[in-house]
Amino acid sequence: MMKRIIIFDDNDIRREGLELLLSLSEGFECVGTFRDGSQVMENIINTNPDVVLMDIEMPNVNGIEAVTKIRAKYPDLKILMQTAFEDDEKIFNSIRAGADGYILKKAKPNDLLKAIEEVLEGGAPMTPSIARQVLRMVNSPHEKKEIPDFNLTSRQHEILSLLVEGYSYKMIAAKCNISFPTVSSHIQAIFEKLQVNSSTEAAVKALQHNIVQEKKTK
Repeated sequence: MMKRIIIFDDNDIRREGLELLLSLSEGFECVGTFRDGSQVMENIINTNPDVVLMDIEMPNVNGIEAVTKIRAKYPDLKILMQTAFEDDEKIFNSIRAGADGYILKKAKPNDLLKAIEEVLEGGAPMTPSIARQVLRMVNSPHEKKEIPDFNLTSRQHEILSLLVEGYSYKMIAAKCNISFPTVSSHIQAIFEKLQVNSSTEAAVKALQHNIVQEKKTK
């Protein structure tokens, strides 16, 4: 099945390059390219994409504003943010708006295609440098809050822990020996309990409030 991608980027040359990359890559189809988010809802309705590739920095309506608008009507549409600069505040605001994953514009073409695949499978792709920025924000004392228990079940806690580790829905299903629809059902329940809109935001909130602990690499 073709993966339908819509691109928002204010750089004409980059938009053309991304469109060409997708058209030459098996299984991908670019269904629209736009230079800003001023008509984002109309653009989404007209193209019916599977994934939105969204630039953070755009004129008129930027990527964060556009994501907020999309999430209000399309809570399940996958959104992958593009960023040229590792700006802590903008990345964290994108998470809060409901973006599913992040990738630097300088990433290799294959890494971009893999990120699109991963976000479609329910993962939350981030380049290592962006992940470090997000975790730095999470560990900021200004972001720590005392909050009530979220009443997660043991299975939901297990699945949330795997999301924090970067597992996609498919990988969680295999790890927990449950079906993909069951994973999706559990994750939707987790989103409701945590009051978040994406796997990335759920993972950040889990770390932020010590619901689960980040695994340290040796």
